[in-house]
Amino acid sequence: MRVHVADHPLITHKLTVLRDENTASPTFRALTEELVTLLAYEATRNVRTVPMTIQTPVAETTGVAIADPRPLVVPILRAGLGMLEGMTKLVPTAEVGFLGMVRNEETLEPTTYAERLPEDLSNRQCFVLDPMLATGGSLLAAVNYLFERGAQDVTAICLLGTPEGLEAIDQGTDGRDLTIVLGALDERLDEHGYIVPGLGDAGDRLYGTV
Repeated sequence: MRVHVADHPLITHKLTVLRDENTASPTFRALTEELVTLLAYEATRNVRTVPMTIQTPVAETTGVAIADPRPLVVPILRAGLGMLEGMTKLVPTAEVGFLGMVRNEETLEPTTYAERLPEDLSNRQCFVLDPMLATGGSLLAAVNYLFERGAQDVTAICLLGTPEGLEAIDQGTDGRDLTIVLGALDERLDEHGYIVPGLGDAGDRLYGTV
């Protein structure tokens, strides 16, 4: 497992505003989209490409195009849906699938309640969107589900993560080809499984249900 924390002043600034409890939902949604686009630059660094010959106004040259099969973007519902626009703005040709997962607030274990993905993920590059890597349960279940369906490599994009969550993912993925891109690595989880200092419940803040 590879972990990249995108330590950039613009990302840190936007995260600071997201963390503020006084930031309203419309601003929170807009900043989340901007943050994901910034994180996606790092997350797609190794996206597969093929050579492509084109004609410029001056001469013929060879560039690259994103290879087939297209990257698959998989937001984990519901909070991951708030990250989708930022990702597809950067990679508009990507295919989009969905995984609906919810965490039991007592056991902290994830349950899958919805799935809409291609049947065969063989040789696919997948990008999973989940704002908060807290206990790691939901993200671990999602990435292993994709690997079991045939995905070759998976990259997870999260706004925030914790050492506990990273450890759980590392132990639970059995050396599979996984990359995690974080906006920040926070201190710890509290006794309720929330990230400290964190930003609260990302889904509630995205959709105004606080």
